[in-house]
Amino acid sequence: MSKIVTVPSHILRQVAKPVTSLDTRIQKILQDMEKALKAAKKPQGVGLAAPQIGVSLRIFMIRPQPRGKITVFINPEITNYSQRRQSPTSKKGIYEGCLSLPDHYAPVTRSASVTITYQTPKLPSTMNYELITKTEVFSDFPAHVIQHEMDHLNGILFIDHVLEQNSKLFRVSGDSWEEVTL
Repeated sequence: MSKIVTVPSHILRQVAKPVTSLDTRIQKILQDMEKALKAAKKPQGVGLAAPQIGVSLRIFMIRPQPRGKITVFINPEITNYSQRRQSPTSKKGIYEGCLSLPDHYAPVTRSASVTITYQTPKLPSTMNYELITKTEVFSDFPAHVIQHEMDHLNGILFIDHVLEQNSKLFRVSGDSWEEVTL
């Protein structure tokens, strides 16, 4: 299983490259990512991008519900952002965190829904693996996670949004939330 890369690793600031085929190397990366996502417990992993395991490719996966189904996104492109925004108002709202910046959370405003076109592995009936293209609309928490993971593919971290939105960043230790400055 791959280790999750943390800030200040330079790979987290690179624009990831497109995937050209679903070969054995990519299949191994997908397996490693799934294991790393499932293993992330503190905090619970809800999404993981390939750059977070040190691979600069346009791949991410999400699992917004613990024990839920994992959805794989390859070469994703958000084609529409809703005008409606979702903004957390308390620590009980959607405070964004990142496996690559452990124990840090902040309220980040994002679109409430997104339309995304992506490729995903077709379930193999034989040893022939292929990619299929889908376009879907995601709303609420899954949309929030997708926007966060898309940022990773473009070398953007959630702390960039914290600065841009003049938001507060918190470091969590046990039950204690301490405001930190960037």
